[in-house]
Amino acid sequence: QGQLVESGGGSVQPGGSLRLSCVSSRYMFGSDCMGWFRQAPGKEREVSATLYRQDGRTVYTDSGKGRLTLSRDNAKNTLYLQMNSLTPGDTANYSCAAERPGLRSMGLPRYQGCEYNYWGQGTQVTVSS
Repeated sequence: QGQLVESGGGSVQPGGSLRLSCVSSRYMFGSDCMGWFRQAPGKEREVSATLYRQDGRTVYTDSGKGRLTLSRDNAKNTLYLQMNSLTPGDTANYSCAAERPGLRSMGLPRYQGCEYNYWGQGTQVTVSS
């Protein structure tokens, strides 16, 4: 049930900021596992930030520490990724993802023990001068 719909991407100069939004259904928002991933042209997808609700921990990629903030708005079923001090290296397509409740394991890579098996279409972030 439900889709993950991202928005908030765009083009910014180095040092700028963006806030990405992922609107979910209440069903998907009930997942213990949600996060943001990115993929640049010619590169593999990599994690930006993940949240495991059972322990409340948010894990950020090393390059994003101090610059990224993941948050939730439970009233809006929305997951946010605030991105500050952006650099050209942040240029990528950013996707929201979740471990869909009740879905059987597909042997995918895990983050904080979570298998991210449900994905949005992504939103493009471009950082250039």
